[in-house]
Amino acid sequence: MPFPPVEQALLHPNGLLAVGGDLSPARLLAAYRRGIFPWFSPGDPVLWWSPDPRTVLFPAEFACSHSLKKTLRKGHYEICTDSAFEQVMRACAAPRHGHGGTWIVEEMIAAYAALHHLGHAHSVEVWMDGKLAGGLYGVAIGAMFYGESMFSHRRDASKIALAHLAAQWQRWHGAQGLIDCQMHTPHLASLGAREIPRTEFVAHVQELINCVPATDFRFDSNLFR
Repeated sequence: MPFPPVEQALLHPNGLLAVGGDLSPARLLAAYRRGIFPWFSPGDPVLWWSPDPRTVLFPAEFACSHSLKKTLRKGHYEICTDSAFEQVMRACAAPRHGHGGTWIVEEMIAAYAALHHLGHAHSVEVWMDGKLAGGLYGVAIGAMFYGESMFSHRRDASKIALAHLAAQWQRWHGAQGLIDCQMHTPHLASLGAREIPRTEFVAHVQELINCVPATDFRFDSNLFR
């Protein structure tokens, strides 16, 4: 069944649009193409969201602190893409200090792993001393990257992953590319993400999902060096 128009999403809780359905690749891709994403707790039915406003990161607006710039220039890490997708998801799902349970349940892991095998979901990994130190994952359609979650096991590791994603997305798509961050957090805001009206976000989505995607989700090695 098609999704309702996003204008019908609730104000409280902000953005709740639909309940139920499954997490099949076809339904997930149909949702993302309309600016909708799933988010639900263990034991709940699938909940579909389209909040207003929407938090996004325009790649050229990524805010790189002086200390992060030094880290990126030194390059004491290795960036990989799609080399440990499920490992990244499980690291994002792991309990965090000061937070409750995760929304990245086994059903979500299986669903996005299927999207990954189809070439739609991707991970960015930061490796330090031979170990996975941080990363992020999301869904790519055209010039849109829908960020889902990120994690750090070492200082600034998730920031390094996002910095490389923003730089590569800008190199691939210029001023057109956009990274969806879904909901506002102080951490994302500190990295340059900002809120825009849902109408503006949906207009971006309708344009950018039709752009020519990158042929190979591999990042250039000279983004910061």
